[in-house]
Amino acid sequence: MTLAPYTHVTVSIQPGEVPHLGVSFHTPDLRVSASVLNTGRPYLGLDSSEARVSVSTTGAGPVTAKDLDVARQIFNAAARYLADCERLHTQQSATPARFDAPGDEVAA
Repeated sequence: MTLAPYTHVTVSIQPGEVPHLGVSFHTPDLRVSASVLNTGRPYLGLDSSEARVSVSTTGAGPVTAKDLDVARQIFNAAARYLADCERLHTQQSATPARFDAPGDEVAA
């Protein structure tokens, strides 16, 4: 069964805990952008028609060593996502479709 494209947003608020917001994009209509704002801050955006996620520097201030670390993690995760998509697209074009539930990740 194939679902229509969608964006899933959840909010979890538990007493005594920090609220948690989850955003899952399951749409080919995702827009990804990156630039440097007029204030001199780098900016990464992920947008669908239903939700927007943005990433920028700590406290909206100057780039820190931790910000560089986070940017490298994003870069490495995006490269892995691309490699996984390319590999799976090739495999799936040769075999019947199989859809996994979120959280069923397989380590490479």
